[in-house]
Amino acid sequence: MTGRLGRRRPDPGGPYEGSIVRTRRSAACIVVALLLASSPLHAQRTANRWVGTWATAVVAAPPQPVGQPNPLQVTLRFNNQTLRQIVRTSLGGNRARVVVTNAYGTRPLVIGGASVAVRDRGAAIVSGTARSLTFSGAMVATVPPGAVLISDPVDLAVPPLGDVVIDLYLPEDTGASPSPLTIHTASRQTSYVSSTGNHLGAAELPGASPMTSWAFLARLEVSAPEGAGAIVALGDSITDGFASTNDTNNRWPDHLARRLQAAGRRLAVLNLGIDGNRVLADGAGVNALARFDRDVAAQSGVTHVVVLEGINDLGIHALFKDGPPPTADQLIAGHRQLIARAHARGLGIVVSTLLPYEGTTFPGYFTPEGERSRQAFNQWVRTTKDHDGFIDLDAVIRDPANPTRMLPKYDSGDHLHPSDAGYEAMAQAVDLSLLREETTVGAAAR
Repeated sequence: MTGRLGRRRPDPGGPYEGSIVRTRRSAACIVVALLLASSPLHAQRTANRWVGTWATAVVAAPPQPVGQPNPLQVTLRFNNQTLRQIVRTSLGGNRARVVVTNAYGTRPLVIGGASVAVRDRGAAIVSGTARSLTFSGAMVATVPPGAVLISDPVDLAVPPLGDVVIDLYLPEDTGASPSPLTIHTASRQTSYVSSTGNHLGAAELPGASPMTSWAFLARLEVSAPEGAGAIVALGDSITDGFASTNDTNNRWPDHLARRLQAAGRRLAVLNLGIDGNRVLADGAGVNALARFDRDVAAQSGVTHVVVLEGINDLGIHALFKDGPPPTADQLIAGHRQLIARAHARGLGIVVSTLLPYEGTTFPGYFTPEGERSRQAFNQWVRTTKDHDGFIDLDAVIRDPANPTRMLPKYDSGDHLHPSDAGYEAMAQAVDLSLLREETTVGAAAR
């Protein structure tokens, strides 16, 4: 593992290197900046900053079964019900706001009300923690097709590494129109759907029925002190925690968040993994290049992105039947695009090697050609100067006696996804020096 994380310096000898241009205009700008910096409003705005403490990547889901469903999609339908969704925080704060999304909707989404609270257990909330949410001052909100809405802030002691409840009341029948639902398919976290009615903030949710997807949620943000930031984990099912134990937060980004908290680091970890996702082609969600702006660049307080993606590009074509897999050069070119876009935003980007997968139980997934591409890609990750550092997760997970396969103690049993122990080992392998707290790069300065 190596790292060279940090801002790029101006080119030596460039037009601004070592020079000071004194003009009346620049002097006036300095005066204005000083006046703004000394104003109470400026002090109020800069004392704290919004940072995502939890986020998820969304896909489109049909409102009801139509034809042959995609095996990677979930069908949901809500009608005059309250969704009580459980999310796991990484960074704590004293104020909170929620971002709801209708990214894939083709019709407006009506939110009849929303609230946020600290979870007690199951579908219950901690007494006295429920806070009603408004959107631009209104209790009822309509999210236009393709849009997100940010709630107004509320005072709430959001614990680090704790469970928060987000209630959404949906007064209309989501299956009454052909508009797709915007969801995260497999949350590995039990959330709940109420019986009929508005039950926002209820201590116990009436008729609570479990569901294992998140619907219409993009992220939870907290007001954090200057210096805090967020790491986006961009990936596929291995980042999303496939085969990890439900309701235990054993995804590798969860373990990384615990490490950062234990080390006293003010960095949130946002899991933007999607089961079945690919870098270069759509399938389970749009490809990583297409979703970069929404899932990485738009995250509040983001300073770094860690990319672990590409194994589905090599293997999942057998499921979607959409042509041959890309070559190693094509996969590398895709990652160079991600690197360029991260750097254009001032973000540090760390890339991981791809994990071994020979023997996987998914039919047609492993091929000798795909293995050769994986080896070539991993060699590029270990030797290139394009990124700001790398994590050699292949070396962590592989069996030394059979390096094209997973070490049995880290294998979930399908020979493609790690077990809980494997996900923990992955997080332990991250060199925390690659993830320095910086606030003067990219979106962190927002």
